[in-house]
Amino acid sequence: MDPRYRARAESMAARFPGASRVLTGPALRARQTAEAFGGEVLEDAALADQDFGEWSGKELTDVGTADLSAWLSDPHAAPPAGETFGQVCARVRGFMDRLLGGSGLTLAVTHPATIRAAILTALGASPACFARIDVEPLSLVEFRGDGRRWMLRAPGAGFPEPLPPGA
Repeated sequence: MDPRYRARAESMAARFPGASRVLTGPALRARQTAEAFGGEVLEDAALADQDFGEWSGKELTDVGTADLSAWLSDPHAAPPAGETFGQVCARVRGFMDRLLGGSGLTLAVTHPATIRAAILTALGASPACFARIDVEPLSLVEFRGDGRRWMLRAPGAGFPEPLPPGA
């Protein structure tokens, strides 16, 4: 793991001292990030990145414009031998359903595709919206459950000083 990312992950960990569980997918990069949060890290296959099949390891420019366009516009299109957006959403929805009735703070360290699917699950949105969500590395997305449903929480960054009148 790049030392800069590790330092950022460790500083983020300070925001979550009371985490009951730290879960991650099977990829080494996700596990290393999760370990920066400290404590026991448990692997859950549902947190794996999208399976890109024959496209794995390729640059987008090597995929082909028509194939890429179809994949980005159709949630039922998949890379050859890979996973569709709809399949990722179904897998993540099952994971979130398992956690819904639990208690305590769970941290899940995973990949952009998995986070997109979690956002769509919380919003009850269609997998057709999958490609419209951009997730940056080491970003935080917070979900709250009330035992019946998930809610997407936008904690906000706050303002360094009060807003001027009329703002």
